[in-house]
Amino acid sequence: MSTSKIGKVLESSPNAILIEINDEKIFETHKKDFQIGKYLEIDEGNLNKVIAVIQNIKSNASDAGLKFLVQTQPIGYIENEEFHRGSAVIPSPTEPVSVAEDSTIKLIYDSNKDFNFPFGKLVQNKTIDLKIDANKFFGKHIALVGSTGSGKSCTVAKILQDAVGIDKKKNQNAAQQKNAHIIIFDIHSEYKSAFDLHSDEKFNLNNLDAESLKLPYWLMNSEELESLFIEGNENNHHNQVSQFKRAVILNKEKHNPTLKDKINYDTPVYFDINEVYNYIWNLNNEVMGKLASENCPKLSNGTLLTDPEKKDYFNNKLDFITQSTAAATKASNGAFYGEFNRFISRLETKLSDKRLHFILNAKKEDSTSFQTSDFGDILKQFLGYLDKSNVTIIDLSGIPFEVLSITVSLISRLVFDFAFHYSKIKHAKDEQNDIPFMIVCEKAHNYIPKTGGAEYKASKKSIERIAKEGRKYGLSLMVVSQRPSKVSETIFSQCNNFISLRLTNVNDQSYVKALMPENSNAIADILPNLGSGECLIVGDATLIPSVVKLDLPDPQPKSQSVKFRDEWHKDWKDVSFEEIIKRWKKED
Repeated sequence: MSTSKIGKVLESSPNAILIEINDEKIFETHKKDFQIGKYLEIDEGNLNKVIAVIQNIKSNASDAGLKFLVQTQPIGYIENEEFHRGSAVIPSPTEPVSVAEDSTIKLIYDSNKDFNFPFGKLVQNKTIDLKIDANKFFGKHIALVGSTGSGKSCTVAKILQDAVGIDKKKNQNAAQQKNAHIIIFDIHSEYKSAFDLHSDEKFNLNNLDAESLKLPYWLMNSEELESLFIEGNENNHHNQVSQFKRAVILNKEKHNPTLKDKINYDTPVYFDINEVYNYIWNLNNEVMGKLASENCPKLSNGTLLTDPEKKDYFNNKLDFITQSTAAATKASNGAFYGEFNRFISRLETKLSDKRLHFILNAKKEDSTSFQTSDFGDILKQFLGYLDKSNVTIIDLSGIPFEVLSITVSLISRLVFDFAFHYSKIKHAKDEQNDIPFMIVCEKAHNYIPKTGGAEYKASKKSIERIAKEGRKYGLSLMVVSQRPSKVSETIFSQCNNFISLRLTNVNDQSYVKALMPENSNAIADILPNLGSGECLIVGDATLIPSVVKLDLPDPQPKSQSVKFRDEWHKDWKDVSFEEIIKRWKKED
């Protein structure tokens, strides 16, 4: 413990302690210790020591020279050689204050055996490793924020590499694979390089992009299907929804006869979207025979369609009789005649769009469509169980924007449902979930924004459900964003751990400070002044708010900016436009 007294307490409260230093020589001697974010220790009257973090420093001139007022915030206390968080112990005015020396800092960070996961070096003392409680860190939701260029991607990669045992391009668990399960939504294709090791390291990376991801449409729930196929602002929206729902349920029953009594709109079983299209097309062109005892759909060859469920509508586009008022051929248009012209046009556009084949035309290796019986293999695909992968990367860079939200929603919802049902099975045996998952939402503001239209509804609902309920079922989140003030408040409010790199936007700074625990507000003032790779970590997983610098990940993600001046200074380069356009048009 420090014995160098530098001042005394003037005012004291649970949230703020004002310290006076009335000797300019003492201040100059310890000037390097009087920096925002550094720690002081204060006698409590007994053998206890209160630890406070520096918030603000002011100087006042007097006849005796300069005096200094140091505003601090108490963050914990040391009792019986062990550090405790909180402000249960508050010093009285006149109590002496000293600089927290290395032995004190080490005691703070080493006094609890649960804090054993290395998390970088303290910026204020690079000889000290910050260790966090990994169970509280990964088991409770994490918010990781920082402006562009602050080192956010490298920080994420380093944390995840440490979690799965990658260090300096080596797999530390090559001899025996561990049970880590991480799913990364990678919106700019950055993270593959961070986990792509040499084959000798025996680290299987499950990288799924728009070409390899198989996500059959029949796994979607009602909201996701309607978000993809139905415009919410059209006048006949309710008719589109009701008839599309009817068609989907009937088609699911047609292709899954043994499950007929258990099927509903959301049941994840196979149906044929092309048959549903036929059904809607036939409704849109339906003509009713109106001769005596007819009053049902009638084809041009005179055939009457008497099935009330209209199952024939699935098979082909039918040729109906022409509308007529003549007594001999009396026929009138059906209830939805011409009603679904725009709906049908939209269906045709979606079904023919090659960019959406991973959803609307997903095929197995034998070129056949996925069926209900393939549900297990589809689920294993993005849970990493096809090739025992600790890390699964969902590369969203090639996913069209109009289905980005649906893709995120569908995968995250299926992972949640898997965790839910697995947990229930384990709970029935009086056991806990033993295969917990973490979902990493990179660039989260792109698909779970604070505000936005119907296009974000699906992904927001799925991720917010995980934020609110996931931890009970062994599913946690790491939410990563350079614009935290633009991300869903519901999600950030559920995060128990915050990692913030440099933030330059004032709104983002204020937003993050408001989310942090009260005893972290002071140190959060440092956010705009953090160096590249430096971060502030607060929350349940760390004993006290700390500013640390992590080592660079090895290998690194591909997040480096293009060096414009260097490239512009090189000789002119020709480009193969044909190759680019071919890839653009999905002709490969």
